Amino acid sequence: MAKLEATSELQSRLSSLSVSSFPGISSKNCETNPLDRLQSTDLSKTIIPPASQIKMDDNSNTKSFQQLSEEPSPGQAAGGGDLEESATDEKAQLPGERRALPPLKPASTWTSMNLKDLKAKLRQEKDSVVTVYRGDIMTVHVPTVPEAKRVCWEFATDGYDIGFGVYFDWSPVTSRAITVHISESSDDEDEEDELEGPVVPGDVEKGSKSVSNTHLGEILPVYRQDSHLAVQGGSHEFPGEGTYLLKFDNSYSLWRNKTLYYRVYYSA
Repeated sequence: MAKLEATSELQSRLSSLSVSSFPGISSKNCETNPLDRLQSTDLSKTIIPPASQIKMDDNSNTKSFQQLSEEPSPGQAAGGGDLEESATDEKAQLPGERRALPPLKPASTWTSMNLKDLKAKLRQEKDSVVTVYRGDIMTVHVPTVPEAKRVCWEFATDGYDIGFGVYFDWSPVTSRAITVHISESSDDEDEEDELEGPVVPGDVEKGSKSVSNTHLGEILPVYRQDSHLAVQGGSHEFPGEGTYLLKFDNSYSLWRNKTLYYRVYYSA
């Protein structure tokens, strides 16, 4: 009986207490904004966050986006620039790579009927009358010189025609002397194979074979010229430093040697 009376007295005392009875604590109604508490998980409802949170979210999203954008992409090099462009530049600078040669202007050519005059004059000059034997090719190497701007040539033959063509070698000039090289057709083809790689033998009736040497450009393809009927002449302006190759081709002849009258000179 005494226990029941003590319990009821304790309950009456607790019910008389209020929040204001404890110092430092005041009563305050909770705000109705759900974002200050646990947010609802109902996705059908649109929730507008406070301005402070929008600002924070915008900064965090921007920062994340900047971090992602600053990361190098798979196709981008670590030091800047695309790997694809770097590989292209590196490929363009590979040693030994063949580059396109500068274009060559066409040669100026002419003919003259003064065969006797030219032959008579060249007979008096040293090394101006030569015999190009059957199956042989005679190549005259004429380097460019600073004192001139053009190379000129004239030639004629006795009795029969001869093949003729002009090429330009862009290799640096090491000698200013004009030299003559005689070779058999097979030797000449072997030399061109070594310089140019695989080539297809040409026909002087249809023009010379194509030239693929990275240093050799074609000015006039080798064609059979009626040099026994008229003087064949021509000239070409220097495209730059290099060496002209004037080819007198008798490789197509199986039986006949050709007597050649020729001269090569410079012009300003």
